[in-house]
Amino acid sequence: MGSGINVMLLAAGIGGLFAVMLFFYFVPVGLWISASFSGAGVSIGQLIGMRLRRIPPGTVVNSRIAAVKAGIDVPCDQLEAHYLARGNVEKVVWALISAEKAGIKLTFARAAAIDLAGRDVLEAVKMSVNPKVIQTPKVSAVASDGIQLLVLCRVTLRANIDRLVGGAGEETILARVGEGIVTTIGSSKNHKEVLENPDRISRTVMAKGLDSGTAFEILSLDIADVDVGSNIGAKLQIDQAEADKNIAQALAEGRRSQAVALEQEMKARYQEARAKVVEAEVEVPLALAQALRDGHLGAMDYYQMKNVLADTDMRSSISRMGDPETGKRD
Repeated sequence: MGSGINVMLLAAGIGGLFAVMLFFYFVPVGLWISASFSGAGVSIGQLIGMRLRRIPPGTVVNSRIAAVKAGIDVPCDQLEAHYLARGNVEKVVWALISAEKAGIKLTFARAAAIDLAGRDVLEAVKMSVNPKVIQTPKVSAVASDGIQLLVLCRVTLRANIDRLVGGAGEETILARVGEGIVTTIGSSKNHKEVLENPDRISRTVMAKGLDSGTAFEILSLDIADVDVGSNIGAKLQIDQAEADKNIAQALAEGRRSQAVALEQEMKARYQEARAKVVEAEVEVPLALAQALRDGHLGAMDYYQMKNVLADTDMRSSISRMGDPETGKRD
């Protein structure tokens, strides 16, 4: 009987301990006391509601306490809603505190929107107070005289809180600055003008309003370094001359091929004519024999013709004496 009572007392003790632990889990008394003494005014019901909504009370309550102590009244409902939207509650509250101390106008709604847009709102506030310097990669540009210049530029940026949502980032600034440098150098008559007055690039680029539509304001643009590269104009001229030479060679080769083809055609025609002459010469004796039989040609006429042919061959032989290759007489 006594052992049964002991078991019941042990079970009751365990159940009571579990109930106390469950109570303190759903009712974080420590946070409630901290909020009460800090003037944050968080009720027990709100703390229980946070637990039921799976919101860590410590994150919300501690953030509200920090805001209240800094003179900013942010309701718990807004903090809870921002947490449920997968926002960073602590970073938003610290951004509000930093903006308040720096005299920057920033509401909780604007800070929450910036945070949910994927931007670091605390870093943006710090960048509004302390501008950031970014450096462009070396920008290659060619002046009108064909000389390549390599320019290194440093851009001082300040975050624009009002344009952080929907504004372009640093990559856009760098791209626009690079484009402005290329345009300015390309419009210069020669590279010496740029080397003598590098601030001309800064003035021209700054006048273009490159920060339009971005989340930043360009405070200054400083040319850090200008190096002379290669002579692009000379290279282009050399390449053009090489291309013209290749074209001329191709045209000459085409004309040579046409000449060779024409020569072959003429040779073929000559051979054809030669064959016809040989064929005609073969028929001459037959024609002479037929003329003798028909009485159209006498014996004396035939011998006179043979003498003429022999005389012609002799004269031809005499004219060919001398250089056998050129056919010229000595």
